Amino acid sequence: MRRDRPAIMWRTLYACVSLGSISLTTAVAPAFANVAADAPEQLKKLSLEELLDVEVTSVSRRPEKLLQAASAIQVITAEDIRRSGATSLPEALRLATNLQVARIDSSQYAIAARGFNGGSSNKLLVLIDGRVVYTTLTSTVLWEAQDVLLADIDRIEVISGPGGTLWGSNAVNGVINIITRDASATQGAYATAIGGTAESGAALRYGGTLSETTSYRVYAKRFERDSTVKSNGDDALDSWYRTQAGFRFDWRQQSDALTVQGDVYEGSIDQAVNGDKVISGGNLLARWSKTLRNGSQLQIQTYYDRARRDIPGTLGQTVDTYDIDVQQLFRWRDSHTVVWGGGYRESRDTIANTALLAFVPPRFALKLSNLFLSDSMRLSNRLKLTLGVKLEHNSYTAFEVQPDARLTWRLSEDALLWSSVSRAVRTPSRVDRDFVAPGTPPYTLLVANPTFESETLIAYELGYRAQPLVNTYLSIAAFYNDYDRLRTVDRVGAGAFPIIITNNMEGSTYGVEVTATQQIYDWWRVSIGYSQLTEQLRFKAGSTDVTTQRGGSDPAHQFSLRSNLYLPHNIDIDIALRSVTALPSPNVPGYIAVDARFSYLLGKDLELSIAGFNLLDERHPEFGVSTTRSEIERSVYGKVTWRY
Repeated sequence: MRRDRPAIMWRTLYACVSLGSISLTTAVAPAFANVAADAPEQLKKLSLEELLDVEVTSVSRRPEKLLQAASAIQVITAEDIRRSGATSLPEALRLATNLQVARIDSSQYAIAARGFNGGSSNKLLVLIDGRVVYTTLTSTVLWEAQDVLLADIDRIEVISGPGGTLWGSNAVNGVINIITRDASATQGAYATAIGGTAESGAALRYGGTLSETTSYRVYAKRFERDSTVKSNGDDALDSWYRTQAGFRFDWRQQSDALTVQGDVYEGSIDQAVNGDKVISGGNLLARWSKTLRNGSQLQIQTYYDRARRDIPGTLGQTVDTYDIDVQQLFRWRDSHTVVWGGGYRESRDTIANTALLAFVPPRFALKLSNLFLSDSMRLSNRLKLTLGVKLEHNSYTAFEVQPDARLTWRLSEDALLWSSVSRAVRTPSRVDRDFVAPGTPPYTLLVANPTFESETLIAYELGYRAQPLVNTYLSIAAFYNDYDRLRTVDRVGAGAFPIIITNNMEGSTYGVEVTATQQIYDWWRVSIGYSQLTEQLRFKAGSTDVTTQRGGSDPAHQFSLRSNLYLPHNIDIDIALRSVTALPSPNVPGYIAVDARFSYLLGKDLELSIAGFNLLDERHPEFGVSTTRSEIERSVYGKVTWRY
């Protein structure tokens, strides 16, 4: 799919102008609601103290200051994304140092928190404006199918650690909550185009008002990304393109607010054999919130999502998801803040089986209903205890219980010590229960396991978050995770085949995560991040696992350093370094990468920038088996952004 760059740019711009569709989002108490994402000259004036005053919602499903949140949470702001030069959601997530982000090939990424990355990276829940985006087929996230206009993001809240009590199954090792801006914050015209050695693309957006209380925006975007290469220099034949369009509508009046939004997308990914992969889908979401007379807050959200994948020679999948969620926030006896609610989700899955593999039955409806309650009680002026529980019923394992207890001690106005004990589960996916091979009986290679159980976690956490100086921020989190019933692939009998997916692994992981930011001068900000992970997993007695892989393929150490310079004459210079140690199984060498970005703002409407990625080496691998994996090349692109 390598093509002439100027021709690509013209086709891309034409496609963006021609598209129109739907998109949706909801941001609860956005910290930067009055600062337009499209105004870099305003964003750069935000002090470190103002940035740390951001309100987050993912920890307790209610707005609270970042410095007061009892969780290992990091916030990626709109300014962070702009200055990183990232062109996709996975690349923007590299800014969260409590995540492991590895690029597999041109379109695929392995992203996890606190281990289990890769083929088993199924313990991370991802939401886009409250819409859950994992696939019921494998409980993983297909990152090639997830996209938003990055300039519309208000913030990304990244929690490392369990969130099952509030967010449900699969929020085992972490939660990523991508929150886009209210339509009132994206008014006027916006256009951007990039072109470079590995990627090209363009996007258009327009925001306006229908009345004093009603705002809207519409957008369209398209990009094309070239193939990666193999270790011997051969083309990996995995280039791809994606086109997406959407809208958002926001109405606010006194105590009521309504958001309606949606997206549609389609894309094609090259394969070395057979035809191209095809992805497509769309979603529509509505959220209504109201402040009642007694001061309590009620929110009702519903969405519909359709996703389709066709992988010639392997399988095809279409899944339709219907979801409704209700929650209420209220205060009781002055010392209690209570959030409670419930929801129902149904995912109707249809598989086009092939001779190679199959899912039996080919049609299945996964139903999930839940009730949750969280009570945050003030024990004293400095101590607060939060107790919560989620009761969940699913089509595979019936009832699951996910409790949580968190204690916070406010050492001072700018320092917090917190601890937690939580239980979380990953419920079975269709791969765990219904996967067989070959595609027709007798299933001599892989047999289904209708008794596969939920994987479980008991997590213990201790954290410290502080702003010791006006220009300094520090966060430290330590954790110990105790797992049971983890997925293995065992032999059924004495022979090599058939095999079966079952629950014959257990063990623990532990580690520490550190992040710090220093505003050295008004014009210079430096951030560092470090994470350490130790895995001690073991097969249970009687296991005949054929993979010999315990957990995921995770680095023991990660380190990052970012420098942001705000120079005179509207010049920005941003440099980022990341160091990732070797992955154990399959073995991938460690690497050090440096990215850099230079931008120049012409007046208030036009920004020119150039960015380079992986500048230290010609290419390097980040994930996969040595004989088949792709290597990520050095790349450079230029970008033009116009705002009016």
